[in-house]
Amino acid sequence: MALSAVCDDGGATQGILRRQALRESAARTYARALPIVPVRARGMTVEGADGRRYLDCLSGAGALALGHNHPVVLEAIRAVLDSEAPLQVLDLATPVKDAFTDELFATLPPGLAAGARVQFCGPAGTDAVEAALKLVRIATGRDGLLAFSGAYHGMTAGALAASGGASAAGVTRLPFPYDYRCPFGVGGERGAELSARWAEKLLDDPKGGAPDPAGMILEPVQGEGGVIPAPDGWLRRMREITAARSIPLIADEVQTGVGRTGAFWAVDHSGVVPDVMVLSKAIGGGLPLAVVVYREELDVWPPGAHAGTFRGNQLAMAAGTATLAYVRENHLAQRAAVVGRRMLERLRRFAAGRPQIGEVRGRGLVIGLELVAPEAGPTAQASGIAQAGAMAEAGAMAEAGQSGPAAQVGPVADADWEGTLGGTAPYGASMIEVAPGEVTPCEGAWLTGAEGGGARGVLSGEARQVLGGGVSYAGVTRTAAPPADPALAAAVQQECLRRGLIVELGGRHDAVIRLLPPLTITDEQTEAVLDRLADALDAAIRTSGTRSRSRSGELPPAAGPFAPPFAGNRH
Repeated sequence: MALSAVCDDGGATQGILRRQALRESAARTYARALPIVPVRARGMTVEGADGRRYLDCLSGAGALALGHNHPVVLEAIRAVLDSEAPLQVLDLATPVKDAFTDELFATLPPGLAAGARVQFCGPAGTDAVEAALKLVRIATGRDGLLAFSGAYHGMTAGALAASGGASAAGVTRLPFPYDYRCPFGVGGERGAELSARWAEKLLDDPKGGAPDPAGMILEPVQGEGGVIPAPDGWLRRMREITAARSIPLIADEVQTGVGRTGAFWAVDHSGVVPDVMVLSKAIGGGLPLAVVVYREELDVWPPGAHAGTFRGNQLAMAAGTATLAYVRENHLAQRAAVVGRRMLERLRRFAAGRPQIGEVRGRGLVIGLELVAPEAGPTAQASGIAQAGAMAEAGAMAEAGQSGPAAQVGPVADADWEGTLGGTAPYGASMIEVAPGEVTPCEGAWLTGAEGGGARGVLSGEARQVLGGGVSYAGVTRTAAPPADPALAAAVQQECLRRGLIVELGGRHDAVIRLLPPLTITDEQTEAVLDRLADALDAAIRTSGTRSRSRSGELPPAAGPFAPPFAGNRH
């Protein structure tokens, strides 16, 4: 069917969508929330079959670093097609593959590139994660794995097992430093330090129960988990902890790589050099490609230990070479840092008058807005909820009771805090969820099974008191976040679509609006994205029946003009 034949006033669109619903799997995702039929795209602009145009802040889930159909990518693809080179060669050497490897290694952290090996995988990030896990298990002779709450590493068995929310034998899940909803109730640098200390103590505890780890896998910025950047200092601590114990560190840069976070690789911000890097999405220039890059001393697996029919995709390698070179030569990572920082600043000022926007966060051009229900207040949704804003200074562990929602905090000689919780905590109280059978870090406290269920615990003398609006800890009051509001987030996504803006949802409860614009976004497009998003947020808030403290639906004026592309943006 000719392209012009499907471009009409919407009739073809509805027919295509109807046939999709009848014929495609119930597992489809994006098509449900984004009922559009793209027929043309260039840069950041997508045109549907009905003629409507959209600004695309999804970018193929981050795969399109240069946006749709960038000229350098198209030129590279046409050059391969015109040369009559083979399009698929398994793992044979070709000039196209050699050029891609040269360009890839030129961008890697120097400490890794100097002695790196690369494994070309099946054409998806999840297969590269599987390869990385297999690699470190063979190299170390160990089977365990250290992973983090909130993580997402893919949909195949091993990658899914390492993701947050999965239940898998041999995977030890550690707390990720999530400042807005800190599992320790303190947030900031202290929360990140507690997360690192928790990992360190667990690994050194002979009765800790963690299987001997073959590796630790982490995302420098959790994407699907809700756009949660790992603090640089925490990443350095993870590197120190793993290096001291000969545990390979695996950095999953599938979505954060190729300039998106404001550095070519997200680990570059911290100076951390991982042992293994998992790369996909943008490295293929929008076409399927995935690789694992690792230290040569890990290269002990036998021939055929990991294979795949389509690991020799020549078009993807050519497109990837062009993309990597363009991002590097035109300093697009630096550009992403500048534009992303200014977007965050304006969005944070916008959010200040709207309590439904719990937090605006991100790094570079991966940005998230977590939407909440401020009127609801935090509630206890699982057994054993302990208020823990002050449970943070001694290094103890807490073990949940076996059943029931009640948690009692009992006094000891040096404690000056005690209280009792029922099923609902007062609004603003910092909380730690202590689920039955789990061990949860509550520094300065112990918790044991309380009669009738729940948990009983004590706090150290560092604990102060629970105030009506929050927890006062060492002179600092920290209030807990209200519950996530996924219904509001879904409404915002639909309001964005009506205004010609494509955004994605993520986070623990799909309550985070995620922005992943291409690195080539212009100043004019940036302003349009912010204006449309602001209008969509206020429209969804009004529709949901909540009120905003702001009198204006417009963003505050920018602090200054955006820097021009490719000029004066070197850091």
